[in-house]
Order: sequence, then structure tokens, then C-alpha cells
Amino acid sequence: MAFCAVCGKGPRSGNNVSHANNKTKRVWRPNLQPARIVTDNGTHKRVRVCTSCISAGKIRKAG
Repeated sequence: MAFCAVCGKGPRSGNNVSHANNKTKRVWRPNLQPARIVTDNGTHKRVRVCTSCISAGKIRKAG
């Protein structure tokens, strides 16, 4: 399982629903991207972060 290192967002499950109302299981996965970030103590760390956290500026990229 893959989770966002910042917000903890992970896979969600539900159903595909056809026009005939047939239901089959499916999974929505977060859009995770590898990123080198600067941690609180100033070190660099490679983590997987969701794109919504990157867009919101919740991380500081190293580089």
C-alpha cells in the first residue's frame, strides 16, 4: 500500500456502477510523486507525496 508521507492519503475503495446498475469493486489511488524534501532538522529525505500536498505548498523541495 502506498500512502502520502505528509497527509496520509491512501487508496479508497468503492464500486464501478454500469448503466445497467451492475456493481464491481474498484480502487481510487492517490496521485503520489517521489520528491526530495527538506525535513524540520534540515536534512534531505526522499518520500512519496501526493500532488495535492505539493500544490498546497505543504512540503519544501530540496534542491
